[in-house]
Amino acid sequence: MHTPITLGFIPANRGFFSKELAASMRDATVEAMRRAGIRVVVPAPNETKVGCVETRQEAELVAETFRRERVQGIVVGAVNFGEEQGVAWCVKKAALDVPILIYGCQEEERLTMSTRRRDSFCGLLSIGEVLRQIGARYTVATRPIVHPSDASFAADLDLFARVCRIVHGLRNARYGQIGARPDAFWTCRFDEKRLQRLGPTVVTLDLSEAIAGANAIPDSDADLARVIASIEGYADTSRIRQLSVVRSAKLELFLRRFRREHALDAFGIQCWTSIQANYGVCSCTTMSRFGDEGVPCACEADIMGTMSMHAAMLASGTPAGLADWNNLHNDDDELVNVWHCGVFPAAFAKTPVRLGVQEIIASSGAATYENSEGTIEFVAKDGPLTLCRITQDPEGATRAVVAQGAIEANPAVTFGCYGWCRLPNLDRLYRDVLLRHFPHHVAITQGHVGNALWEALGNYLGMQVHHATESTPGLYLPRLPFDGLRAPAEGFRAPLELAR
Repeated sequence: MHTPITLGFIPANRGFFSKELAASMRDATVEAMRRAGIRVVVPAPNETKVGCVETRQEAELVAETFRRERVQGIVVGAVNFGEEQGVAWCVKKAALDVPILIYGCQEEERLTMSTRRRDSFCGLLSIGEVLRQIGARYTVATRPIVHPSDASFAADLDLFARVCRIVHGLRNARYGQIGARPDAFWTCRFDEKRLQRLGPTVVTLDLSEAIAGANAIPDSDADLARVIASIEGYADTSRIRQLSVVRSAKLELFLRRFRREHALDAFGIQCWTSIQANYGVCSCTTMSRFGDEGVPCACEADIMGTMSMHAAMLASGTPAGLADWNNLHNDDDELVNVWHCGVFPAAFAKTPVRLGVQEIIASSGAATYENSEGTIEFVAKDGPLTLCRITQDPEGATRAVVAQGAIEANPAVTFGCYGWCRLPNLDRLYRDVLLRHFPHHVAITQGHVGNALWEALGNYLGMQVHHATESTPGLYLPRLPFDGLRAPAEGFRAPLELAR
């Protein structure tokens, strides 16, 4: 689900040092980036001295190329000592405001009196200093001085690419809000103007228009039969009426066309109780199927939940769901039920995916059982899980909470979509969620991608980021928050050192 990413590369050269050593590390870095699936924008050897950047003229040439190619991040390598002004001028003239990863190249051998030196350990300090002087935020590799063929550098490139996808994706996001939030859910309120300042644009549509648009699709529509067949292949539909499958298919088809028309990345949908009463089916099937394709859909028109899901999906490259962290296990204080009434993407499923009835709505009398069909039901598969929630607090700040855990098998059962997730230090995390104004919805995605979310949201998007074992609440200090955090499968990796 990861789309190819384009990164600019500045091989920083200083003419007093060996141009041959600089050229070899330039080429080794390009090879490492390409192995990581990255499209690399870098000067050719016939465009600048050995394909590196040193002078103002070279910096301006490369900056123009970065702008033209619309790079989503910049990798700066001190391939020898490196010319800090060339780096600063290239970043400044490119004016892209994208994430930056800096590293220096290790010496070829143990130093002797005859060794051709790089001295990138010293030069990288100067590069960091000038980036701070021009106000650029940047990331430092886990091993700041490294050979590009090193496994740690490959891991850093993977992480940095994820960070760039999150930052680029959120800053340019377009979210469709289909209907209003349920009146009872103040937790889904948000400030659209503040969200726009951060990046995402919200495109609104009254739920009545979506219902009317779905109803207007004729049974003879050529695309409708394909959607119906796809739904029947996606889940077991035997427990609901065929009419409910058709209604789900029409809603999906309308929203697909609406999404294409408005270039939307994700949705927040008013999923109860108007749609059951006025259209006659739950929106869960449609939302689950969109999510499984990489178009997150948040329940209760929760646009901040939509953004949380979008960030989680961009980080992992796998589908994201929106859950209530619903119940603490009676026998285990680190085991929480991540649940929703039937909307998780099928990618999460361990048991067969079935369509069912929204029992809460139907049993309360808010809608009939027949009109409450269309929920997704399964138990989530075991494995690592990352949880993320972005919110706007009453004081005007944008905050995020990030947690890593693992879904594990447990005999406790419920309805809808759910899994039992082990979260280390859950009591402490839960208290912080209560104190930091985070609501009941949380985005989930498979795998452990807390580092990428922490760095993208905190360092580059300026949010206050929280997690279970932070020792300096509310501050983005990468050394401290990772100490002592250990999830069942893996914790946050050793921290990348970050500057802001």
